[in-house]
This record gives sequence, structure tokens and C-alpha cells, in this order.
Amino acid sequence: MKKTSQRPRVVILGAGFGGLTAAKAMSEFAHVTLVDRHNFQTFLPLLYQVSTAGLAADHVAHPIRGALRKTGVAFRMGSPISVDHKNKTIKLDSSETLEFDHLVVALGSATADFGVPGVREHALGMKSVHEAITIRAEVMRRFEDLCRFEDETIFSIAVVGGGPTGVEMAGAFAELVRGPLKNDQAHAAAHIDIYLIEAGPRLLPSFSEKLSARTKRDLEELGVKVRLNTSVAQIKPRTIEIKDGETIPSEVTIWAAGVQGEPNASKLNLPLIQSRIDVEDTLQVKNYPHIWAIGDIAGIKGTDGRFLPMVAPVALQQGKFIAKQLLRTLKSESLLAFKYRDKGSMATIGRHKAVVEVKNFRLVGIPAWYAWLFLHLFYLLGGRNKIGTMADWTWNYLTFDRGNRHIMDSM
Repeated sequence: MKKTSQRPRVVILGAGFGGLTAAKAMSEFAHVTLVDRHNFQTFLPLLYQVSTAGLAADHVAHPIRGALRKTGVAFRMGSPISVDHKNKTIKLDSSETLEFDHLVVALGSATADFGVPGVREHALGMKSVHEAITIRAEVMRRFEDLCRFEDETIFSIAVVGGGPTGVEMAGAFAELVRGPLKNDQAHAAAHIDIYLIEAGPRLLPSFSEKLSARTKRDLEELGVKVRLNTSVAQIKPRTIEIKDGETIPSEVTIWAAGVQGEPNASKLNLPLIQSRIDVEDTLQVKNYPHIWAIGDIAGIKGTDGRFLPMVAPVALQQGKFIAKQLLRTLKSESLLAFKYRDKGSMATIGRHKAVVEVKNFRLVGIPAWYAWLFLHLFYLLGGRNKIGTMADWTWNYLTFDRGNRHIMDSM
């Protein structure tokens, strides 16, 4: 990539919420190259709906080149394998080497197993379209197995992790079983158990205790078996061992217990703090003023002394903020400290069931459910995806059916 003017050369690693937002914002004053291992961005907040047959997989994926159209931002599909800090170049696995004046690391996060044996081998994560399709296929394949039996064989699905992802996943599976699968084959659907396992004393620990209790009650009304204060010791092919010696049956185990910084960041020879890149409050990597980190991979703490949550709003705010920081650098102005503005949290449990919390304001039930639908549709990239998602949601709502019950993980 040749330097053709005085505009700085910026390479951004990762086309998630933060990386794509930063690329668009910087395109007005810099030569930007965006790098990602996929040629599409995945809308992670709705990935669980692909797993539970609520949405088609292509409705949560948007072509990166389409998102960058008319911005002037260049795109390269690949992953970083090494950085030459002296010469300011980065080598990709595509054998291409990119020169930069500023490097922005926005590699995102990966599933964290917390050292629990068997997670990598026997549990399914929730960080990619491929994993979502695999979960859907595993559940539907075992449902088809149940349909062959007329006995009392039980098929168990276990979701580990009581945060928003785990809650939404468990609720969506419960509605899938109570609606479409029951209509397909009532006897088989009646023999599907859904567990939600949380190590802590309540679900949605970042929400108020009142909303946590409401969430637990709503899930149990849907038939989910909620297990609190239940720490997983080991995942086995068909069971989950609990630390107190108990076992929970699980033909399909979904691991939603947490995330960590993307391991590929270790290839960049940058300082790490736990699994994240160690950054200043300006979002510059410590000791590397020309390298920045944003989103899930950035190890920046909030006013409470804890790392900022690995959620889309943090990445979106940092993507816009870092563009302003780089512009200040070009103008030789002093840099600012990033301050996260928490605009609240929300989670959906099922039809007409959701919780929203914005500081001291709380919303539950139908209004919260509509707020959740609107916000996710608003942030979804691409007109085609918005229309497709609206069509799927409308069909699901009016017919109590889900038309994406395909087993498509293999030929």
C-alpha cells in the first residue's frame, strides 16, 4: 500500500462493530485499510436466533465491501500473523504486507472456557454463524431421533451461563419446543428438557435483583429448568459434571459462560493484561503511541475499576471516539480520555417477555419486548437484512412457527 498523499495510512484489524465504525469515520481524513478473516460482518446479538431457528443465517451477516461502498476504505480478507514494529508493517496470512502510520486492533473476542475440562471438545460456542448453524443442526437432528421413538427417552439441552446470551438462548429454545416442535411431533417435543446453568446466585447479574428474579420466573414459566449456584466442573459428551458431584444430562451443551480477548492478538507482540491488550485511557496501546485498541480486545477499565463489558455499545462508542483521537493527533492536539456512556442493558426471554434497564429506569413485558425488537433492527446492517429479519419475525409471530428448522451443517 503506497503512500500517495499526506493523509495517514491506517490499518484496522477486525471488521466488527468497533472496526467498521472506526473505518467509516476515519475515511474522511485517512487512507484506511480494513482487515478481517471473513468478508462479512456478523451481527452477534441475533446469532442465537439462528441457533434456535428464528432467523435465516444470512440475515445476520452483511458483506463488508457492501458496508464500505463509497467510503474509499480498502478491504483485505485475511488474519494478521506478525507485526514489524520498527518498519510499521503487518503481514497477513494471505502473504500480503501492509504498511501503516497507525494500527487499530479491533479483533474482538472468543469463547472463554475458564479452564473447565471438556468445553472445547464437547460444548458449542456462540461466536460465529458456523457455530450457530451447528447448534441448530445438532438440536434438530436429535429431535428427529426422538421422533422415531415412542418411549420415554429424554433429550436434554443445557445452556451454561446466565448472562443475556444464555437467557435469550434458553428462552428461544423453550419457545421452539413449545411451538413449532410440538406442532411437528408432540410426543417428541414433550421429551425435550432445557437447562440454564449459572454459577452465581442469580441470572443477569448486571441487572437489578428484581429484574433477575423476573427473568427466572419467566423462563421457568416457559419450562426452562434454571439451576443457580451451580458451578460446572467438567463437560462430557452427554453429561455435565457439577462441582458438588451431581451430574446434569445434556445431549447438546451450549457454552455461553463468558468471553475473552481474541487469542490472535498475541501474535502482534503487544502488552497484554489478562486476555486483552493493555491500553491507556486514550485507547493507545501502552508504549506504542501509533497503535490503538478498541472493542472487546481493549483492556480499558471503567470508573468502577473493572474492565468495560464486551458488548457492542462499548465498541461502537470507541470506534467513533478513536477517529476523533486520530484527528487530534494529526492536528497535534492533546488526546482525550475515553469515557464509556452506559445507555442501559436489555435481554429478551420470549414472546412479549423482555427486560430493559437504563440506570434507575426499568421496563418489563410487552413494552420492553418491542423496545428490544426495534433497537436490534435499527443496528442491523443492510436493508436486505432488515427486511428479511422483519419478514422472519412477522411470520414467527403470526403463525407461532419457525421456518428455519433446517439441518444444514453438512452435505
